[in-house]
Amino acid sequence: MPELPEVETTRRGISPALLGQRVLELVVRDRRLRWPIASSLASRVRGAVVRRIERRAKYILLHFDRGTAILHLGMSGSLRVLKLGTAALAHDHWDLVIDNGLLLRFHDPRRFGCLLWTAADPERHPLLKNLAPEPLGNAFDADYLFRVTRKRQVAIKNLIMNSQLVVGVGNIYASEALFRARIRPTRAAGRLSRAQAAALAQAIKEVLAEAIAIGGTTLRDYVNADGIPGYFKQQLFVYERSGEPCRICKTTIRQIVQGQRSTYYCAGCQP
Repeated sequence: MPELPEVETTRRGISPALLGQRVLELVVRDRRLRWPIASSLASRVRGAVVRRIERRAKYILLHFDRGTAILHLGMSGSLRVLKLGTAALAHDHWDLVIDNGLLLRFHDPRRFGCLLWTAADPERHPLLKNLAPEPLGNAFDADYLFRVTRKRQVAIKNLIMNSQLVVGVGNIYASEALFRARIRPTRAAGRLSRAQAAALAQAIKEVLAEAIAIGGTTLRDYVNADGIPGYFKQQLFVYERSGEPCRICKTTIRQIVQGQRSTYYCAGCQP
């Protein structure tokens, strides 16, 4: 599933083509996404101007002069900026045609993505209103992480993937951040010291920022707005490296399951 760096890379990739542009039409080929695309959406966006493009957690918000489109890439979705007239392929579910000769196309083989609309404040939308602080924002820091871990017996990896406590730290980057902070993913969150909380908060910020800088991580389906895969996979220390030697201490990387998700760690570097 595309995680925060992939979504942020996508947001940055589509922004230059869309900002300030007027929508000519929304072409929907298949409404059957995670939630059906409303039949009224085409008329709502026709003639609207794209004013801002933001990311909130793993959602992309297209702010128009009359409302906001809420997009999610789902498990296998991608957004591409293409020339008008580019032939659609299988699983190309919708196009947002704009007045500069380009279009924004959504491709999603598994159809778990979404395209929703709200005329109200998007921060009050049911999908967004209960989201926690952004990990790259000022509200997420050592003090915050230390505070929310107190008296919690849940494993620290599960805690930092809880979107009600911090958004956008998915499976790949949770494993990588814990490795950088030298914290075993199974450690009870409440047992973290203040120094460990500080190290982990900083590691989360660093690993996300570095992944964004080189376009995210491509493990299977992800490509950015230009159709280019992300290259952060080449810098992964533990994720999907089970059985391989640690790049730091040569201890064999281990794989376990936490919360129905694979976790990777080094017993040497993460005591």
